[in-house]
Amino acid sequence: MLIIGERINGMFKDVRKAIRERDASAIQQLAQAQVQAGAGALDVNVGPASDDPVGAMKWLVESIRQVTDIPLAIDTTKADAMRAGLALAGPGSIINSTTGQQEKLDVLLPMAVEHGAAIIGLTIDEKGVPRDETGRVEVALKIVAAAVEAGLEPDRVYIDAVILPMNCMQENPGHVYKTIRECKMLSDPAPKTVIGLSNVSQGTTKRELVNRTCLVMAIAAGLDAAVADALDAELMDAMITADLLLNNQIYCEDYIVAWHKSHARP
Repeated sequence: MLIIGERINGMFKDVRKAIRERDASAIQQLAQAQVQAGAGALDVNVGPASDDPVGAMKWLVESIRQVTDIPLAIDTTKADAMRAGLALAGPGSIINSTTGQQEKLDVLLPMAVEHGAAIIGLTIDEKGVPRDETGRVEVALKIVAAAVEAGLEPDRVYIDAVILPMNCMQENPGHVYKTIRECKMLSDPAPKTVIGLSNVSQGTTKRELVNRTCLVMAIAAGLDAAVADALDAELMDAMITADLLLNNQIYCEDYIVAWHKSHARP
């Protein structure tokens, strides 16, 4: 189970301030803290913090690369900023993200092939987010087929079934879990699956509890990755325990400590 640390995002006030002031130490501390907490990759998103998204993305990636070589998920809607981030991020990068819209696939899939990157594909098409798992799987299949045609292996595609705030769309998580299960049958090898976890709890009063419970249920459905808050220790413990209960690691009394030791990065 891959946790992509969500905290280096210009939507957060501290990151926005660091970008504007070019405070590399603040970004580096966030990067190192997430890695130490168990993140296997870091999301990197300039957000609305800069009038120069390309320059800001370059600065963010360069700052992070001074302290860790962890894979980076370059998170931007701007193709030039994406290209700039990938060029500096290096091996193991992830494009976050495309959709099932053909014009986006045409731009980002060749970029993924060129840079040896994986890609997150949101199950959104020209009509928006499909209502249920049937529509989402159809979009997922289109993304996987386009990736294969472009020369990208299916297991380098992460399908994001688009989890929405449960306080206004309570039925949505159920459709997401079903989509995760059905995506395992789309190809051989199957695409991976991912969710932007924190979206599910927006507007709720028990955000941490909602996030943790949603993550465990998604893991049980076969989830491979989540963009999530790696600094939430209880969230990480729940993820590790769910992985244990699915028999993906060997039990010992200190299984959480053992997981962190086995996933430690220099």
